[in-house]
Amino acid sequence: MNKKQKKMLIRILAAAAMMVLLAVLPVDGYLRFGLFMIPYLVIGYDILKKAWKGILNRQVFDENFLMAVATLGAILLGDYSEGVAVMLFYQVGELFQSYAVGKSRRNISDLMDIRPDYANLERDGVLEKVDPDEVEIGSVIIVQPGEKVPIDGIIIEGKTALNTSALTGESLPRDVSVGDEIISGCINMTGLIRIRTTKEFGESTVSKILELVENSSSRKSKSENFISKFARYYTPAVCYGAVALAILPPLVRMLFLSLSPEWGDWIYRALTFLVISCPCALVISIPLSFFAGIGGASKAGVLVKGSNYLETLSQTRTVVFDKTGTMTQGVFEVSDVHHGTIDSDLLLEYAALAESASSHPISKSLQRAYGKPIDRSRVTDIEEISGNGVTAKVDGHLIAAGNARLMERLGVTYKDCHQAGTVVHIAIDGTYAGHILISDLIKPTAAESIQALKRSGVKKTVMLTGDAKRVADQVAAGLGFDEVYSELLPADKVAKVEELLSGKNDSEKLAFVGDGINDAPVLSRADIGIAMGAMGSDAAIEAADIVLMDDDPLKVAKAIRISRKCIRIVYQNIWFAIGVKAVCLILGAFGIANMWMAIFADVGVMILAVLNAIRALFVEKL
Repeated sequence: MNKKQKKMLIRILAAAAMMVLLAVLPVDGYLRFGLFMIPYLVIGYDILKKAWKGILNRQVFDENFLMAVATLGAILLGDYSEGVAVMLFYQVGELFQSYAVGKSRRNISDLMDIRPDYANLERDGVLEKVDPDEVEIGSVIIVQPGEKVPIDGIIIEGKTALNTSALTGESLPRDVSVGDEIISGCINMTGLIRIRTTKEFGESTVSKILELVENSSSRKSKSENFISKFARYYTPAVCYGAVALAILPPLVRMLFLSLSPEWGDWIYRALTFLVISCPCALVISIPLSFFAGIGGASKAGVLVKGSNYLETLSQTRTVVFDKTGTMTQGVFEVSDVHHGTIDSDLLLEYAALAESASSHPISKSLQRAYGKPIDRSRVTDIEEISGNGVTAKVDGHLIAAGNARLMERLGVTYKDCHQAGTVVHIAIDGTYAGHILISDLIKPTAAESIQALKRSGVKKTVMLTGDAKRVADQVAAGLGFDEVYSELLPADKVAKVEELLSGKNDSEKLAFVGDGINDAPVLSRADIGIAMGAMGSDAAIEAADIVLMDDDPLKVAKAIRISRKCIRIVYQNIWFAIGVKAVCLILGAFGIANMWMAIFADVGVMILAVLNAIRALFVEKL
């Protein structure tokens, strides 16, 4: 509890104590009025001040004005205890709301407390603490145990375990060593590491995360915009309604029915009507629900750029996935050697040496599988044949390594592979020697993510890829996709998403999940774009509406579940608040509801709505 909240609590306790004392004191008349004005001013002076400022600034119709008029009116009618009680309970509700909102903000602030205070820059062998903004790309920084990683980079010395929970929501530490990429915002847990920075601080992961979270509240949902407009017209309407309730029935009774006007009774009803009508529950709880939903998603490693995207995500019924780097790890590995006429290790050695001059991912996978330093002196006459493969002389033998087109070009009879993956055929001195199968590894949670989406109410899952049809079909069947489209160029992916968008209902949304720079146009075109944040390209993250911080496709289903829970809470609060107020307003107009029921309709509903909104902070397991 902060200083302001403690001060309010003291005022509430003091006013309550004075009311209890006045209830047993036998005082009447002006003395009773004067004594009741003491707790009233103690508890309500700030509300009266805000109401007066609103009148001066021509912004009359707000909750402060409603409370001021209602409570002062009750006191002028002689209902001192009720007037003070309304103000007292209203302030109790405000204190509770302030504490609840503050707590949710602190939870999110603690969660997102990843901004580093400094970076240990190494200059001429001496460590110097500098502002992270001052560190240039290519600088060497040192991160000691217990410190935050300030800037993205690559480890050049040391190994350690990283706490990534603030970024990904995962509690298990991640082990890293020399050569591993490391992102800012993680906490170094065990060993000292040296990092060569690959980005400036302003472009690093931690800066982008903070920017996304800080800007998320500026993008309001349709529900929030509705409530803002509703309050703008609702409050003046109920004020004029209260005036009409106070004046018209007495005039009708007096002029047309020849009855006593009973001004006091109708003014009391009008004041009760004002207290009941206060829109605090809606105005406070709806933005708080979205704020809590975005915070809960962040805690789970899902960054949502605005409450409008959270609302759109809740309506998603079709999810389209890119394959490489999204459903697969994007890391090509040698999985098998087939039909070898020589020893498999020697076949792999020849292939790795022949491909040693290439930076293609397939070539790199062959070199990793070989696992030994490449002796370039053994390799001569390297010729790369675009779209086919390479030929080279290795230890005096003519080695050809490539696809089926290369074998056909060289007139070598080859054998097809019946397994899905990339096939590298090898010929030695014009004779077929076998082929190497290279596969892109499926992410461990890929299949589970598709099942989780279907359990979450997603009607259709689609995979788009540039891979060959046989590879794509096998992967899609294994993961459980409803549809798959293969051999697509980036422009083809956009066209396919356009086609899927045109074939769905307007009330149902389509989400696209991707990671590469070539996915940026599709991410922008979909109703909701979801990017893989850890390995994804900057262009994809910028184009996306939602970012998954640990590249886990299972988080897509979790994000949808979070959004739907948040929207359920929003609509629960809207219907509950409006429903209770409507009933109490009718009862108040007919004189059935008194000030105490009005207090429940205002403060009680607000407290219940705020408590319900805070539930969005807590993420349920899939």
